[in-house]
Amino acid sequence: MSHEGHYREAHPLIFVFTHWINLLCMIGLAFTGFYIHYPFFAGFMNGARTIHFTLMFILLINLTSRVILAFWVKDANQLGSKAVDTDLKNWLPQEENKHQFMETVKYYLFFRNTRVISAKYGALQKIAYLATVPIILYMAYTGFALYTPAQSWGIWPFFAAGVSFFGGAMGIRIAHYFGMWVVILFTMVHAYLAAIDGFKPLWGLIFLWRES
Repeated sequence: MSHEGHYREAHPLIFVFTHWINLLCMIGLAFTGFYIHYPFFAGFMNGARTIHFTLMFILLINLTSRVILAFWVKDANQLGSKAVDTDLKNWLPQEENKHQFMETVKYYLFFRNTRVISAKYGALQKIAYLATVPIILYMAYTGFALYTPAQSWGIWPFFAAGVSFFGGAMGIRIAHYFGMWVVILFTMVHAYLAAIDGFKPLWGLIFLWRES
């Protein structure tokens, strides 16, 4: 999307806030996750595990809040217009996104010089951002299945089924580990694509820049 869509009306403060929570949780989860997998200094394992699972709870609450907010918070979802409408419309099929999927892929692969004009989110963005929901739920599920205190929860059979499905504790640990790399790679690609048209729009989302 071009710079025209990166004024404050396109990014309400509450969504900037939830975006920051996502970012900080991802950084903390990655660091503590690597430490739990391979402790690179002594004396922090209990703290790392506590922080890791606390951040996962926060991330789940943030995800749930973001989904609920999409139904009633309004933002600018038409390119080049500051008129606002319910954020949910950004996640549903839109007239502006029709027949743009392959053209968007061509742009990101440098087979097209000009960016596809679309709504606030392009066709590829919609798919990628919506995919974060099952990815986060997958990471939460496999992570809690590895969490020893979870075995005392009343819903433990729900997680035990996953442990059995992946062939035991080691199997689900490997599944969780590879899922972590999916999240890290997605985050790297997301950051790159967010800045592909320049850093001004990115600063607008992160640092509350406002177009006059």
